[in-house]
Amino acid sequence: MRQRLTIILTVIVILGALVVLNTITYVKKEKPLDTELAPNRSTYHSGPTGTRALYDFLSESGLRVIRWRESPDRLLTSGANIRTLVVIGSTQVPFSEEHAERVLEWVATGGRLILIDREPPHSLLPKSDDWLINMKGYRFPFADIDPADPKAMTQTVSAIQPVQPTLFTQNIQAVMPSQFAARVRITPTKPSSDDEEDYGTTEEGKSSPAPVVHVADEQGPLLVDYPHGAGRIVILSDPYIVANGGIELRDNLQLAVNTITSVDGLIAFDEYHQGRGVTRNALATYFAGTPVIPIAAQIILLVLLVLWTRGRRFGRALPLAQVDRRSSLEFVVSMAELQERSRAFDLAIENIYSRTRRVLARHAGVDYNSPRSLIASRVASRSSLDANKLETLMRQCEETINGGAINWRQAIDLVRRLREVERTLGLGMRLRESKQAAESI
Repeated sequence: MRQRLTIILTVIVILGALVVLNTITYVKKEKPLDTELAPNRSTYHSGPTGTRALYDFLSESGLRVIRWRESPDRLLTSGANIRTLVVIGSTQVPFSEEHAERVLEWVATGGRLILIDREPPHSLLPKSDDWLINMKGYRFPFADIDPADPKAMTQTVSAIQPVQPTLFTQNIQAVMPSQFAARVRITPTKPSSDDEEDYGTTEEGKSSPAPVVHVADEQGPLLVDYPHGAGRIVILSDPYIVANGGIELRDNLQLAVNTITSVDGLIAFDEYHQGRGVTRNALATYFAGTPVIPIAAQIILLVLLVLWTRGRRFGRALPLAQVDRRSSLEFVVSMAELQERSRAFDLAIENIYSRTRRVLARHAGVDYNSPRSLIASRVASRSSLDANKLETLMRQCEETINGGAINWRQAIDLVRRLREVERTLGLGMRLRESKQAAESI
């Protein structure tokens, strides 16, 4: 028990030392300040460049919104039946060509892709028939601009009004972009006749491949959408309009809601490319930046080390201890049963008498082979026993041993008389035999 207590105390001391060491060496990393140079547009982020306010508003309004953390490959195979995919800002994980192809395939089947960024990935801006869509240059954000300060973000900027009534511009008088807002460039790849410049529908009543401008100023369109296959791609060229720091300005929130909810169905915000894909371990993410993970790793290493050392030999190999699991009385019981079945009462008397005669000779101070008369007289002189009775008992036992006829009653009587002699002399042979048997066990 003392050894186990020592081991337990040692383990506790080691664990305490690890905790203290990790606590001392742990340096808390300060959260970087939000800037327009390195924004975080995730719906999990509550800073001024994040979009958590928009997501929470849509969710609490009863709309079906989710944070999409799966790979774009799952858009076509997912049973979630996503109708709208929203990609906001310059993502932490760039769109690969393969991912862009999967997204556009999903749009072509009837999905709606909403890109809210000053410079969306070119791979997500396909041509629309004879129209080429890309972005105009924008003012590069200053490092000293605080995205939480609306005055600094909208300095020298005027509110922009819708150019035509559409689903996106319902209940909107004006929106307030940031001074770093980009503009959408729409370029026809071949000249169009006057009757083909309608941005709505063609003569046959089908959807025109030409982009539709919803909000614009003299610098160019701010909100545009155009068809791609059976779906449409929507471009809003300033993420500040939907960010936490700017969504409350003018009708920015209404424009965001109109744009994102223009189609019924499940709305998914892309969090996979914001660095929050499901491939990351949720537990590790929760404890990221704390000393918990290093402490757990060190404890696991310590346990493995203990298990390894317990299985190692530190000396020469020793044979296993051979434990005799047999009882010392088994032999006695077996011999008694054999003697009873074979009616070998002489053998039973011999086993008992030989030990008694040896003790009597020792008590008398003579040799074991001395005459029984001498042994009996010497024992009688030193005790209260009658010499003649003792000699007669010894003679009867020797006659039985030498082949004299005897039954089981006579054998029991002889054994009883021998035990009485032992008790009278205080020899205690049976007690001594019991002790020897217990010690052998």
